[in-house]
Amino acid sequence: MSEVKLATETRSEFGKGAARRVRREGKVPGVLYGHGTEPVHVTLPGHELLLALRTPNVLLSLDLGGTTELAIPKAVQRDPLKGFIEHVDLLLVKRGETVTVEIVVETEGELAPGSFLVENVLNTLSVETEATHIPESVTVSIAGLEAGNSILAKDVALPKGTTLATDPDAVVIQILAAQAEEPAGEAAGEGAEA
Repeated sequence: MSEVKLATETRSEFGKGAARRVRREGKVPGVLYGHGTEPVHVTLPGHELLLALRTPNVLLSLDLGGTTELAIPKAVQRDPLKGFIEHVDLLLVKRGETVTVEIVVETEGELAPGSFLVENVLNTLSVETEATHIPESVTVSIAGLEAGNSILAKDVALPKGTTLATDPDAVVIQILAAQAEEPAGEAAGEGAEA
């Protein structure tokens, strides 16, 4: 897990106008909350935050005027057309603390010979892990699987120190037989004869 350091400023202006001014300066408004403390409204550097958020469940080390806080992104609001970050909610964490996060499920390997399809029923798994050691993803082997096989959440090998928070019997991946489609001419011909 990577830890990204960001210089952060507290802000005292709120509302749409203040948020627009912050964004014009190339920064992102956000709120930092957790551990029963009062929410702290902050301004983060836009480009550095955008790069940091490319890593799933990134750990942010925020420099708040001399004090350093650790946080993970909880909610990120993006502009639907341009894709820039409009606002970010950050959750305070401490070293050694356990957090519940979503991690990406990746597949590896080749299916058994034949016409089979892989259906990713769950693209992410909810897990509990230590805040400073959040895995980016888990890899599931589909090597040799055939139609009718499935992989349940409890079958996924998790990294050390990580426990499953998703229903253990939830289907993560299932293998389906490919369906052959009828040619368009034959389907139309059958309807005309009846």
